[in-house]
Amino acid sequence: MELNKLFDEYYEKSYIQGGTTCCPGCGGPLFWRLALEVLGANTILYGDGPCAYCAIRNIKLPTFGIHFSFAADGATGIAAALRVKGRKDITLVSSAGDGATGDISFGKVSAAAERNENMIQICVDNEAYMNTGVQKSGLTPFGAWTTTTPLGKEAPKKEIPMILAQHKIPYVATASVAYPKDFQKKIIKAKGIEGFKYFHSVIPCPTGWRFDPAKSIEVIRLGVQTWAWPLYEIEGGILKLTMKPKRRPIEDYLKAQNRFRHLTDDQVKHIQAMTDQKRERLLQQDGKRIIF
Repeated sequence: MELNKLFDEYYEKSYIQGGTTCCPGCGGPLFWRLALEVLGANTILYGDGPCAYCAIRNIKLPTFGIHFSFAADGATGIAAALRVKGRKDITLVSSAGDGATGDISFGKVSAAAERNENMIQICVDNEAYMNTGVQKSGLTPFGAWTTTTPLGKEAPKKEIPMILAQHKIPYVATASVAYPKDFQKKIIKAKGIEGFKYFHSVIPCPTGWRFDPAKSIEVIRLGVQTWAWPLYEIEGGILKLTMKPKRRPIEDYLKAQNRFRHLTDDQVKHIQAMTDQKRERLLQQDGKRIIF
């Protein structure tokens, strides 16, 4: 009974209700719980239709949504209304999955960034179109199995954070639910900056990545530790690595997910080489201006 009382008290104060229709082990509910703890009550959320939208339905704050093809676009109207009303006390968050952000609505996200709309644009990235049957997206990593790439995706993952940084927006950050302090620190920083802020988090998907749901945090932590998903921020054009883990074999991350079980030794070596190249580039750029 004491434990039930603690849960009741927590969810009474929380901005997200307990229980969602997301798959077991999905990182979406944890993502929103961490984000909302620091975003606070004066927040409006606009979202499209990714799997993690199952968690948005449980959020106890004003939420709006249209369709995949309107990511950032619909939120632009809300930003305009807040601007007309002079409401600078409200944080506007626009959320989309990897398919909407990197493919279907990329032009609209890009346009909002170019206009420097006052919002936080979030990509909740589970690296495929999971809610429609695990089809590959532009943000599916090289070599990954999906229902449309049964032998593994042949193209690399789009570097959307770096692409949007080239729009010269005030703030870009990558994050992981496996590192909540880093995650929340970046959300707080984005909240305090005026203009277009981009926040990108790869979240675990046991269904599409094909691993035991109990291993979600362990798997996504491996993504950071192996540099498959480096954590950094770009503020005012200057890149800063917020974590610099020692080099760990990418194989540790790949073997934890059955979506990579078909890879040959040569393919794993190729992925390791690409990862090492990215790691060295980021270490060289750390603390330096990369956007002019």
